[in-house]
Amino acid sequence: MPQSLANVLIHAVWSTKERFSFLTDKPLREELHRYLGGISARLDCPTLIVGGVEDHVHILMRLARTITLADWVKEMKRASTVWLIEQSQRDPMLAKFHWQSGYGVFSVSESKTAEVRAYIAKQEEHHAKITFQDEYRRFLKAHGIEWDEKHVWD
Repeated sequence: MPQSLANVLIHAVWSTKERFSFLTDKPLREELHRYLGGISARLDCPTLIVGGVEDHVHILMRLARTITLADWVKEMKRASTVWLIEQSQRDPMLAKFHWQSGYGVFSVSESKTAEVRAYIAKQEEHHAKITFQDEYRRFLKAHGIEWDEKHVWD
């Protein structure tokens, strides 16, 4: 086959370090979501939606054939950390910003894309009822991933 084609949909999730609520300012958070979408686009991984709340983000994207998930996450976190620290004139706490070292990435079938997109769009509503930790545990269980509580949170 002369042409290489792929449609790998990924739902990525990661938290701020120790789940600190760095992202309480909604306009800043919305800017961050757009910025994350731009970083991903530059990596040839178009985002379908970026969302989240004060202490974590969710990203639904199409993985490019030319980058590993680990490299994509590394660059997403690196570039967005630099950008957030640059925003510290808006909120001095951002000068101390860090993402957690870990992350979760989950495959999404094309048939579930609309459902995942809607889930990410309703993060504020969702997190009025459930913590990030409980949400993340549900993802891990739903995807059959075993984990050790001592090593999942930082």
